[in-house]
Amino acid sequence: MNDTTQNEATLHGKRGKDLLADPVLNKGTAFTQEEREKYGLVGMLPPSVQTLDQQAERAYADCESYTRLIDKRHFLMRLFQTNRTLFYRVLTDHLAVLMPIVYNPTVAIDIENYTTNYVDPQEMCFLDARKPEMIEPALTAAAAGRDIDLIVVTDSEAILGIGDWGTNGGEIAIGKLMVYTAGAGIDPNRTLAVVVDAGTNRDELREDPLYLGVPEKRIDDDAYYAFMDKFVNTVEEKFPHLYLHFEDFGRSHADTLLKKYQKDHPVFNDDIEGTGIVTLAGISCGLKISGQKLTDQRYLCFGAGSAGCGVVDRIAQEMVDQGLTREEANKHFYLMNSRGLILDDMDNISDAQRPYVHPRSEFPDLPKGADLATTVAAVRPTILVGTSTVFGAFNQKVVEEMTSYCDRPMIFPMSNPTSKAEGTAADIIKWSKGHALVATGVTSDPVEYNGVTYQIGQSNNALVYPGLGLGVLASGARHVTSGMASAAAHSLNGIVDTTAPGAPVLPSLDLLTEFSQKVAHAVVEEAIKEGESDVSPDKIDEAIAKVYWQPEYPED
Repeated sequence: MNDTTQNEATLHGKRGKDLLADPVLNKGTAFTQEEREKYGLVGMLPPSVQTLDQQAERAYADCESYTRLIDKRHFLMRLFQTNRTLFYRVLTDHLAVLMPIVYNPTVAIDIENYTTNYVDPQEMCFLDARKPEMIEPALTAAAAGRDIDLIVVTDSEAILGIGDWGTNGGEIAIGKLMVYTAGAGIDPNRTLAVVVDAGTNRDELREDPLYLGVPEKRIDDDAYYAFMDKFVNTVEEKFPHLYLHFEDFGRSHADTLLKKYQKDHPVFNDDIEGTGIVTLAGISCGLKISGQKLTDQRYLCFGAGSAGCGVVDRIAQEMVDQGLTREEANKHFYLMNSRGLILDDMDNISDAQRPYVHPRSEFPDLPKGADLATTVAAVRPTILVGTSTVFGAFNQKVVEEMTSYCDRPMIFPMSNPTSKAEGTAADIIKWSKGHALVATGVTSDPVEYNGVTYQIGQSNNALVYPGLGLGVLASGARHVTSGMASAAAHSLNGIVDTTAPGAPVLPSLDLLTEFSQKVAHAVVEEAIKEGESDVSPDKIDEAIAKVYWQPEYPED
């Protein structure tokens, strides 16, 4: 190689320190000797040339050397900012172990301490809802010439388990994108995290002189929806193949935004739809174990916010798909919040709750504000799902009451983190004498009871949303339909061996990278069936492979 080539050769316009500082292009010690000479890296790296496998082994060992989860997270985030390919290789290889670190529940600690821990914007796009005129230039700057296929956007009003965190909540969007990439091969170079700063109603943030967001209360609904209209229209025009994911919006805003845009755009709200899809998957698998029919079930939703109602909507639609009228299906569902069972004589019933409200005359002897155990005795549900964040609500009395009239009750305490969980798998298995079918919102160890090892599936939305997103992108679907959501849920059924003693109702996250492609295949297949995709039925695998990204260094 002549001196001119050595001095002038660049990798995508960068060489030397600039090349090492670019996390997308940086290979670190994996740059070959020839590449080091070519791109002006001689003497800037240790002399040994390593493979990606060697780097990944060392990086994971370094991560494991930390004791606290938050320290592991900070190590991984430093890796994310220095070598993107290596970060995703480590995350993909150890996804089940590392997901709770890069995402919930550990991300909540960083959100709460974002102001003091802030070092780098991590390529996030920050939008001020008081400045709609800055939407387009901000998106242009953040995209930096890239084609964007997937945006995860949050306004941080309802970060799961910790509430309203303003600009700090942007970390949740970054974490979600990491799971999309590691779990389903979504190209990270074609994704963008966006945080809409609409203000915050958290006093401690507004009064903190170091707070990095807008230190004002949240804007009113008129201004809010006008801003979101402009945002959605701008991103859909700017990125014509975009899949738009809403994350951790407040209850009323989340439902309104989803219903407003889902008719015209491929949009998805994980809190409303994702939780519903994965719960349907768990219920479907549970019914295979018990040998029962969905249309024979009575469902009690404990925690009737956007997530709880979204789950109910999904299961109710499945009953309709199985032959019931909407009115017949709705009668199978009961909602309960902090004021008790929601009946027609109560005030402040939301639009999302109203279709499932029962008359007071149906329960003349149930006291107003009755506790959960009393309500269970009156309603006699066969399925109890918790999205309330009320720790320990599924107590022994509740579990024993359900078991008294139902041989295989489904009891899903889905709130997280652990401090918000309605119950533990170990207690529910013990109190039900092994009869309950359990899924939890947090990771749960297997439960030994009466000589049987019960595997506990985690009701984690990551079981479905990465594969759903991959399927939507591969299909080019113009909408995310109810049928596609149902196909995603049912695609998980064949993964669990329901004949095994103590079988879980949901598969392990250890298999996520494998079954995300199965989910994607089912979604594309349904999109074709519904006329939402132009992909040929015999080219589904090819379409998925075309958009699937793997953490490998490109050859020079």
